[in-house]
Amino acid sequence: MKRVRLTMAQALLRFLDNQYVSIDGVEHKFVTGIMGIFGHGNVLGIGEALERDPGNLTFIQGKNEQGMAHAAIAYAKQNNRLKIYACTSSIGPGALNMVTAAAVATVNRIPALFLPGDIFACRQPDPVLQQIEHPMDYTVSANDAFRPVSKYWDRITRPEQLMAAAMNAMRVLTDPAETGAVTLCLPQDVQTESYDYPEEFFAKRVHRIERRLPTREALAEAAELIASRRKPLIIAGGGVHYSLATKELAAFAEAFNIPVGETQAGKSALTWDHPLNMGAVGVTGSLAANRLAKEADLIIAVGTRLADFPTMSKTAFQNPEAAFLNINVNSLDAMKLNGQLLVADAREALTALAEALKQKGYKSGHDPQALAALKAEWNAEVDRLYGWEHEQGLTQTRAIGVINETIEDDAVIVNASGGLPGDLHRLWRCRREKTYHMEYGFSCMGYEVPGAFGVKLAGPDRPVYALVGDGGFLMLHSELVTSIQEGQKIIVVLFDNHGYQCIYGLQTSHGSDGFGNEFRLRSAETGRLTGDYMNFDFCAVARGLGAKAYRAETADELREALSKAKEETVSTLIEVKVLPQTGTAGYESWWRVDVPEVSVSDKVRAARGEMERHLQAARLL
Repeated sequence: MKRVRLTMAQALLRFLDNQYVSIDGVEHKFVTGIMGIFGHGNVLGIGEALERDPGNLTFIQGKNEQGMAHAAIAYAKQNNRLKIYACTSSIGPGALNMVTAAAVATVNRIPALFLPGDIFACRQPDPVLQQIEHPMDYTVSANDAFRPVSKYWDRITRPEQLMAAAMNAMRVLTDPAETGAVTLCLPQDVQTESYDYPEEFFAKRVHRIERRLPTREALAEAAELIASRRKPLIIAGGGVHYSLATKELAAFAEAFNIPVGETQAGKSALTWDHPLNMGAVGVTGSLAANRLAKEADLIIAVGTRLADFPTMSKTAFQNPEAAFLNINVNSLDAMKLNGQLLVADAREALTALAEALKQKGYKSGHDPQALAALKAEWNAEVDRLYGWEHEQGLTQTRAIGVINETIEDDAVIVNASGGLPGDLHRLWRCRREKTYHMEYGFSCMGYEVPGAFGVKLAGPDRPVYALVGDGGFLMLHSELVTSIQEGQKIIVVLFDNHGYQCIYGLQTSHGSDGFGNEFRLRSAETGRLTGDYMNFDFCAVARGLGAKAYRAETADELREALSKAKEETVSTLIEVKVLPQTGTAGYESWWRVDVPEVSVSDKVRAARGEMERHLQAARLL
């Protein structure tokens, strides 16, 4: 057996550079490169390896560890999980900055490889800078924080352990059912230690993404269930995109006249004007989809984990005869809401189900004219909100309408948090597939700007827009600098509404007078944050970082700013002044946020009673 002497860090990079995935006979190089910030835990291990022998791996310099990791996650998500950037950091704070992003990856079922430096395995210089020194377990380091948010976690304390760890990492990263964050902790001394690795460890490996087929029995039972129902509703999740099943979804819906509701991750699987696309479903859903969900006698969930938002905290489905058919590659997701499981790849399941239902001569009982009328009613409501004028200034829905009508058909919008996800889910009209990129599994504030950079890396020829609130921008915008450094232009549209207005609205709708969520100065009279609104110059911030910047306070100014931003050659920020609390709400939706059982406030007590009334309608399984 031929061997080659390499440090553990050098061997790791060489291994990653030779990993490929294959789906439907098409190969993709899996690891595009490494995003990193160097410190004493990785600069002379992975850092030296990247400097001297990176192979075909591209290095991108991050500006904040969480930010660069969000960019890597967005890159993988936009590439339908077929390509990744790994992320490396130093020991301690650098590593811990990535923990939030690791949770984002795991919750959203996105492959992400984390390579944090770690304390000395030899323990000789202990305690070193940034070492925890846990008194009950001296092996614990900051990296143990990755354990609960990783799908696979390992610490490599000897260079030869790399081989088993790396193979396990790839096993998880390339498994559609189990993918998420993978963390390999790399003690800084072990990174630099050498070992005679077998050359076969570095051979090209092609990890085939197997399309799991439905079993004959499960398929027959699923077809029988559908055939017994007259008013089914499809809920399309992110799995439709990841299984490359958008065409099959459309064909299935059309063949059997079944309307489709979209989750945040599933949005853009069908274009907005498809006759059977009833729009968003759930807490942030459209009136059309939510009414159909309420009446449906069968929910066909395709590639979704059926979290509380699409299910309205289990209150969306009011038909006492409602059943659930859950199509998912992951049995954990398929078993939600006590549903009938069809554990299979979405494309394969839809194709096989279509054939079985055609043999049965099935057609839903939905009246096509009634569906068209419901869709038309909702479209008219979107048009109304897009045109909503307010004497005091620009409304949020008007701004969204202007953006939707002005940007390119193939442009990708990126969002994650605040009030925008609800409005975008309801109102945004996707004209092309894969143009809506929402991180709403973890809804992580600060994902938007780095996420847009990652999406741009995934498709450099497509325009990319980060839509972000002022709170989200203040949370994390450092990778705007990286986008300029890399020559990857993004356009950041910043909605300035003076604070965390989404949570402010949540407060006030449940009996609160509003506390701690607006960006106000501290009042000398009250001692609380109830003074005047703070004034920020976000354009100045952007220009200071090297970006171009424009400000808009009216619909016409926003339209003009978007036009100018298109012509710029570098990343550009548009600061949009929007009126607080001018987004969307309602549409027969509800979300469980528990209200205090005891309060001196009549409003809070009333909100508690309303919550308890809704809970009476919630499913228990």
